[in-house]
Amino acid sequence: MQCNSCTVAAIKFEIKLEGQTNLSALPMVIEHLKRREIDVVLKGNKLQIDEKGAREFLDFCNDLLVMETATFRINQEAWQPLQEMSKVFAMEWIDAVIKEERIVCHYQPIVDGDENIYAFEMLARFQNEDGSMIYPNEIFPAAKTRGRLYALDRVCRMTAVKYAAALNGTKAFINFIPTSIYSPEFCLRSTIALSEKLGVNPNSLVFEVVETEKVDDIDHLKKILSYYKSRGFDYALDDVGEGYSTIELLADLKPKYMKLDMQFVQGVATDTKKQEIAKKFLEKAQEIGSIPLAEGIETRQDFDWLKQLGYQLFQGYYFGKPAATPITVVQTPTT
Repeated sequence: MQCNSCTVAAIKFEIKLEGQTNLSALPMVIEHLKRREIDVVLKGNKLQIDEKGAREFLDFCNDLLVMETATFRINQEAWQPLQEMSKVFAMEWIDAVIKEERIVCHYQPIVDGDENIYAFEMLARFQNEDGSMIYPNEIFPAAKTRGRLYALDRVCRMTAVKYAAALNGTKAFINFIPTSIYSPEFCLRSTIALSEKLGVNPNSLVFEVVETEKVDDIDHLKKILSYYKSRGFDYALDDVGEGYSTIELLADLKPKYMKLDMQFVQGVATDTKKQEIAKKFLEKAQEIGSIPLAEGIETRQDFDWLKQLGYQLFQGYYFGKPAATPITVVQTPTT
């Protein structure tokens, strides 16, 4: 059985009214909703209703309430100003994207120092009903607004595992958002079950923490990574840069791979400040036994400099852009 957060279940709205004006209007609001045959549960100054009721509530109360003293939340998440509720309605389109699994994966090669393919990163691509692309910078904020981040992250992981099965043992890096997993034992079991069903060797999957430096709850992240490790999977920390400055923290997380953020990679061959960061990053990786990976490489010059320094793995447009099918041979671009 799956939880509501991991599926596209009906959204439950909770509305909290405060202030004399809003509280005095509450009986009128309840009477209106019931007249419209909308089920509403009243607990003190809080109303619990479904999305249809929330839409009716906002329409009826837009000029009746003092918005500054009214808040709402969905699916027991954080309270928000009531004015933000319309944004939740506007993002309803994402429900169909997730339900219909309008998602594919593109493969981007990760190569070793000899430019041989070591792995592929599985990059999600989303589609509108007409087949046009929905870009990640649009869909993930929409999912967060509508409380669908858990469900979106899950369908992305599941799709990536399916695509990884086609690689026949070549490693696949699969992104995941730590904040979208509240209980690894519960939230990740379907991902584990799918990999077992498809016969994917756990050693060939690398689960990559998205936006590593924005993770606030390190203990929660450790719990997730420990769960992956116990099931035989490796994991990587993405976008690592200056923020992860303590050896103690990295040693505690013990990532198999550390990916140097592209902002410190592009132009590193001629930028002394970036060179200093790249050297410190490499020293950290070597000290804790992680494999250093430089991402975002676009020129031969940067690749040669990082390779000579001691980096082992590389990723970027110089070696190949994300493609619908995995390439078997890296075509070295001409200079």
